[in-house]
Amino acid sequence: MNCADHHHLAAEADQEVPSSPACVFEKILQKQFEDMATVLESRDSGRSTLYEEIMAMVERSLFRIALQRNHHVKSAASAYLGINRNTFQKKMIKLGLNSSKP
Repeated sequence: MNCADHHHLAAEADQEVPSSPACVFEKILQKQFEDMATVLESRDSGRSTLYEEIMAMVERSLFRIALQRNHHVKSAASAYLGINRNTFQKKMIKLGLNSSKP
């Protein structure tokens, strides 16, 4: 059950549900993504790349965190994120993170 489901059930029961840390973070992220979307939105009539740009930013951040927390050991970083090491390596290259350390 996600944060929206919890709030919907609380509204139906006319109760207030305390926000979990995950819900608080989701609200913070939503505000940040709204600001990012405003800055990144396409001004021309071409195809929007907003989704791809934001997802790449999120992935790059997660990969950097995983690498830092695992002393730049790629197999440990991929396990930390719960993805296959080969997938991790391919995504690192795609995201421009193919150097061993920043």
